Amino acid sequence: MARNVLESSLLGAGFSIIFQILCRILTFGINAYIVRHVGREVLGIMNVRLLLLESTLLFLSREAINRAALSANAQQGDRCSWAQLINQMWLTVPICAVLCAPCLYIWLNWLSAVDAIYASQYEFACYAVALSCVLELLAESAVFVAQVFCFVKLKILLNTLHILVRSVIFLWIVTSDRSAAINAFAVAQLSSAVTIVLGQYGFFYFYLKGFKDFVAQQTRKKPPAAKAWQVSLYEHMDDFPFKQLNDFLPGVMFNPNGKHFNRELQTLTLSFVKQGVLKQILTEGEKYVMSVSPVLSFGEQATYDVVNNLGSMAARFIFRPIEDSSYFYFTQTLSRDIKLAKQPQERVRQASSVLNNLLLGVSSIGLIAFTFGQSYSYPVLLLYGGPDFVAGGLPQSLLQWHCLAIYLLAVNGISEGYMFATNTSRDIDKYNYLMAIFSISFLVLSYILTGIFGPVGFIFANCINMMGRILYSTYYIRAQYRPLSLDPLLGLWPGKLFGGTLFLAGIVCYWYQSSGLATHLGVGVLAGLACLLSWALAHRDLVRLAWRYGRRIKIE
Repeated sequence: MARNVLESSLLGAGFSIIFQILCRILTFGINAYIVRHVGREVLGIMNVRLLLLESTLLFLSREAINRAALSANAQQGDRCSWAQLINQMWLTVPICAVLCAPCLYIWLNWLSAVDAIYASQYEFACYAVALSCVLELLAESAVFVAQVFCFVKLKILLNTLHILVRSVIFLWIVTSDRSAAINAFAVAQLSSAVTIVLGQYGFFYFYLKGFKDFVAQQTRKKPPAAKAWQVSLYEHMDDFPFKQLNDFLPGVMFNPNGKHFNRELQTLTLSFVKQGVLKQILTEGEKYVMSVSPVLSFGEQATYDVVNNLGSMAARFIFRPIEDSSYFYFTQTLSRDIKLAKQPQERVRQASSVLNNLLLGVSSIGLIAFTFGQSYSYPVLLLYGGPDFVAGGLPQSLLQWHCLAIYLLAVNGISEGYMFATNTSRDIDKYNYLMAIFSISFLVLSYILTGIFGPVGFIFANCINMMGRILYSTYYIRAQYRPLSLDPLLGLWPGKLFGGTLFLAGIVCYWYQSSGLATHLGVGVLAGLACLLSWALAHRDLVRLAWRYGRRIKIE
């Protein structure tokens, strides 16, 4: 396989960041419209309750299977056939269908009831969201193949189309009838799921036809010169095992191993299942607490969700794409079952350097968010939701504390992602017990601290939880690289120049926060530019590397 995994990971992260920025701008615009014109309670039902149902079903159905399959494809390719991988990916559909029954019962009968005027819409939306999850997973085998064979632009194109379809349909219905917002959400979810399925299989239908013609041309005695787009799509695909679209279906592709499923892959999947349940609790724990107990009304839940989404912009725009691409890179570069000292040292050094740079990049972004978030939370929320939204001071306080969580989230995402990518099945099982402790303590802390501090308690509990996980994952990384005299954790230290500039910028911006809005924003822009310049001066090598890959993305 001649594909460059590191280059593909970097390109994937770059395109994903651009996609996330464009699509989240659209999503935040829709949320702002709902807050101002439809009502916070409706937003709370959609963005907290219904999206939590979608997140729960999709995460529990595919996360463990996808992660295990990626590792098996990279490290057990001789023992795990593509037919077994496709069969494994199709397990997500019946798993999701089975999970729909208990989840729908819980969402419709156990969780705090919605107001009577929204009850019928809410029930329809729950069924629609569950069905959309099952439909979306029909394309999971194609999504997995596209990821393994580095179809980066396909992923971005289809994700963009998915968001656009969902947003256009939702706005079209809501602008006609504001009282039907929840029904509009449900119809939009179903439409976007159908878009994903048609888009994935539609692409591979035409790709397989073109690939077959390309191979036939190259086998001639005097093959014609290939066009640039053909080279970019079909070159270095000698190991592409699919001949027809039916090969993406379960049980159709030729299986040289005989068995439909791989036992080692099943064992690894079970390890990730245990871990996935706990990680889902940690990721969406505050929403589960809000949904199970009447801690907050739907209006207050919407306020927390809006602030949480604004505070998580960096995580969604930048950190998550980087985490996904870095996890893919580490699973394809390092082996789980072999000590680093016995693996190819060039790969190990490259992985250490990549991990160091990733930690440096995301921690620097987190520090910038924390520094400027203390002074600019109020104007951001005022511009987003209007004077009524920021009245009382709760949204501002939530966003200021959330900026601390952004830094911890950035570091934890990379360090824990690396650990998951290189853990053995036994290590994963051991960590699952610790994750259980983290999950239980997080839920207990959320309940206790929310009673003491209000909604801010969710953020306090999340910060405490992430600090514990960071300590564990960094201990694992240091122990793994210590025998090799390498320390990728040095990336957590941003440097004196950048740190000092950040400190001064924070003081100056806080000093001018009582000035006029234009003055305050102007000072923030200048301070931000000074921080970026100091970071670039302190890390010239990384700037040159980013510039080189940026030019490559532009050329391609």
